[in-house]
Amino acid sequence: MSEPRPSGAVRSRALTRAAAVAAALAALAGGTAAAAPVHGSAHDAGRDAGRGQASHAWPQYLVDRSPGLVQPKALTVDRSIGTRRAAQEVHLAQQLYTFWNTGQQQYLDAAISPQFRDNTLPPGRPQGPTGPALASRTFRAAVPDLTCELSDVLVTGDKITARLVFRGHFTGTFNGVHGRGQTVEFNAIDIQHVGTDRIVEDWHIEDNTALLAQLGVTG
Repeated sequence: MSEPRPSGAVRSRALTRAAAVAAALAALAGGTAAAAPVHGSAHDAGRDAGRGQASHAWPQYLVDRSPGLVQPKALTVDRSIGTRRAAQEVHLAQQLYTFWNTGQQQYLDAAISPQFRDNTLPPGRPQGPTGPALASRTFRAAVPDLTCELSDVLVTGDKITARLVFRGHFTGTFNGVHGRGQTVEFNAIDIQHVGTDRIVEDWHIEDNTALLAQLGVTG
């Protein structure tokens, strides 16, 4: 699918906004905000160079640097889908994993369709958008300070693949077990299928063995 390239004025505004937000984030963090690296094929790099578009500017059109949104640590994009679609999918990923990072419902509502379907539905979790909402509340009852790091994002066609790292402390209750402040850290892999404007279905796998061992509720 071919997409029109942004005009010089649009590129300038986007770069100015991104730079301002990056500076604000750096000030809040007390450090330097760095853009997530984006990888493409040699063919894509040559095509962009031929069009006069510097490859290093590509991430500025894709990652939303707004305060509060999780930022991908690394980003790999299929450039053939076009800048507009790529930016849309990256933004949906940021919204979805900001939900997991904060537990705030508005990010989930913005990211997934009302017809959303979980294709790897765990036992006891309801199908549809209520599933992840319930899972988040249950998890945060056990780990109130839960965070979700968006370690890797791969955008390929209408699919988003994400590698996640969840962290926190078990200070709440899980299955009748009361936490003692144990550190929790485990990995997950998601594949999200994007429809016209939102995520319509997913597949996911979590390192539940590590999680349950850290919670002290195994065997």
